[in-house]
Amino acid sequence: MKPRPVGYTRPESVAEALVALATVDAEAKVLAGGQSLVPLMSMRLASPDVLVDINRLTELSYVRVADGQVCVGALARHTDVLTSKAAAAAQPLLGKALRFVAHPAIRNRGTTVGSIVHADPAGEMPAVLALLSGEVRVASAAGERSIPAGEFFLGPLESDVQPGELALEVRFPVRPAAAGTALAGTGFAEISRRRGDYAVCGVAVLAWLGTDGSVGGARAAYLSVGPAPVVVDLTDAVAGHGADAASFPAAARLARARLAPGADMHATVAYRRHLAGVLTERALAEAVADAREKAAA
Repeated sequence: MKPRPVGYTRPESVAEALVALATVDAEAKVLAGGQSLVPLMSMRLASPDVLVDINRLTELSYVRVADGQVCVGALARHTDVLTSKAAAAAQPLLGKALRFVAHPAIRNRGTTVGSIVHADPAGEMPAVLALLSGEVRVASAAGERSIPAGEFFLGPLESDVQPGELALEVRFPVRPAAAGTALAGTGFAEISRRRGDYAVCGVAVLAWLGTDGSVGGARAAYLSVGPAPVVVDLTDAVAGHGADAASFPAAARLARARLAPGADMHATVAYRRHLAGVLTERALAEAVADAREKAAA
């Protein structure tokens, strides 16, 4: 199947792009990496009337750390974020998750902001944004606004970016508010049919230590278990335990109890719930080990 005929415009600046999005009297889609949009168009699951190609807006190709945030512009490719030493040092979870995104050829073209706006519940970066309580900065001809991660994902392939708006930047906190300490660690784990496929289930974990060296608490964000990323507070299952694997099965049980995954052609409800528990233990072990390493440094 091929896409239906579509209009096309390629602005030279953000201002031109916003004008184009405001004046198009039809359904418009923004084209950045195109790794999600173009396949949807080819299958006619998406049928925009006009594509607004922003690939000349090089001012949006940045990855930088500023004011306690890792700021990723709309044209920064996954590879740009993955290879940024500053981003890796400030928020290691970005690199841990991005290694699971598709394949190198797709990461070289696809954009992190585009992946988040695409709002696929099986996507790694939406889960990371939700876990870290980040935000998305969008603009329109009427002005700019910032959307917290908790309000951004509305459902499968549905975000709060409105018609006429352009997602300019995604901001990931360097030091998540939930931890409040430099002794926080991160972990990420997922299972897919083949490496690079969408995850059957996945989890990103943030864990931190208390002042006595025991586990202070943990949070996890799950992909492929709901219509949007699902964040679960695991603190009740791990707080006060020693920083070892003894407390991790309790966290897995808590996660299974609080998740309500659906079934599809890839997994039954029971299998997906089982995977959520197993992956919780793996990612939590990684996060706690990461936190202990920081504490010992």
